[in-house]
Amino acid sequence: MQLTLPSDWQKILEDEIQKPYFKELELAVAKEYKENICFPPQDLIFSAFANCPFSNVKVVIIGQDPYHGVGEANGLSFSVNDGVKIPPSLRNIYRELCEDLDSIFMPTSGNLKHWAQQGVLLLNATLTVLKDSPNSHKHLKWNLFTDAVIQKISEEKENVVFLLWGGFAHKKGAQIDRNKHLVLESGHPSPMSANQGKWFGNKHFSQTNSYLKEKGLEEIAWL
Repeated sequence: MQLTLPSDWQKILEDEIQKPYFKELELAVAKEYKENICFPPQDLIFSAFANCPFSNVKVVIIGQDPYHGVGEANGLSFSVNDGVKIPPSLRNIYRELCEDLDSIFMPTSGNLKHWAQQGVLLLNATLTVLKDSPNSHKHLKWNLFTDAVIQKISEEKENVVFLLWGGFAHKKGAQIDRNKHLVLESGHPSPMSANQGKWFGNKHFSQTNSYLKEKGLEEIAWL
């Protein structure tokens, strides 16, 4: 099994995917998928990149790892396939989104592909997971690869909005150049964090669009 990035990302990350750890990662992921049930499906592992070319990236949302239930993960952080029950964290994201943008219409699908296609890179720190076992692939060196992705975006682009939700994402985004980009931080949208008052009211969606507009970039149609 070869982990094949879309061609534009391959070019940007050319040096990274030649490193020994990435070859080890390919072998380890292939072994996991051969011996166990893993998510997302193999052809969707790099879905975040396939749906959001490097040249299009305007916003980066960092998640931890894919959903681990059958039929849920589709390769985009926080996103699930059409027809799948909306997970609690995403439900809280939608609640904040509707309050922030003053909308009474809550989205009925948890598929965030339309965000990705507008330039939102929905990046999980770890891109694969074992069935029913959250964070089970964090040892596979995915973090080295996704750190490099964030670093490349920070170095080679300007005026990107990074949305860092929760302590894990805050650490993951520590190296972002905040002189060139907007970094917005809050608690995680999971029920535990949100119910402690660390999520609701962050107004990240309107702040993102205000910044993009100010920089002459097209705003994201979140709803």
